[in-house]
Amino acid sequence: MVSLKLGHYRGCKALHICGLQVQALPMRTLKLVLAYDGSDFAGWQVQPGRETIQGTLASAIGRITGEKVLPQGSGRTDAGVHAIGQVATFATESPIPADNLVKALNDILPASIRVLEASDAEADFHARKSARAKTYRYRIYRADICPPFLARYVWHYPYPLDEAAMQEAAGAVVGEHDFTSFAAVDPERARDEGIVSNVRQIFSSVWKCEGPELVYQVSGRGFLHHMVRNLVGTFLLVGKGTLTPSDVFGILQARNRSLAGATAPASGLFLVDVMY
Repeated sequence: MVSLKLGHYRGCKALHICGLQVQALPMRTLKLVLAYDGSDFAGWQVQPGRETIQGTLASAIGRITGEKVLPQGSGRTDAGVHAIGQVATFATESPIPADNLVKALNDILPASIRVLEASDAEADFHARKSARAKTYRYRIYRADICPPFLARYVWHYPYPLDEAAMQEAAGAVVGEHDFTSFAAVDPERARDEGIVSNVRQIFSSVWKCEGPELVYQVSGRGFLHHMVRNLVGTFLLVGKGTLTPSDVFGILQARNRSLAGATAPASGLFLVDVMY
């Protein structure tokens, strides 16, 4: 009997096709690093009848591999939120080399979604469950007139702000806290992601000026739904003088969403990096 190998992988199972012994490829876990403009998408998670990042990526992978897969992301970015370093994983039997997959996917995906990297990962690696920390960035454009080609990527706020007070307030959330006051109520999402607590650990929380932009950058072990945008909306109230920096710590301790500021627009938020 002729032995036909489809790949050089340990643990292959033999199949018998038309008298030939064929070595079938085992499942591989592939890790993708993505960047996308979320402006025209209804967020990451696949939704019936709506364009999403996850759904668009799944369709592209299916066209290339012939498999029906649903890539898992490090987190669900909301409608209008962007990413510079989103991570996704999926299992496949395709023998296509990772570098070739990058080229093939970018040929099919819309220009608003790019695969920056692809690599083979350990079988138990999971984009969300294996993540140790994430970094988000929020951009506020401060000049009087916002250029039209920036409008999709910033929150235009040209009014007076006490930036020093906002910086002080940002420091109040560093550490491990219950962030109920800054979380959207989303029982379905909590159930799907296995969230049983609103306690999160924040490693750094800072504002910095970058030309005409005031940029908030926050890193932590994990984030709740709308948490970063709700923090930004609250810090803006500090900048306006409606709240004081010490009020932010009180709001945090109160665990009451109604005490915090409004949710900042999605356009200014970027998922920057996921650490493993």
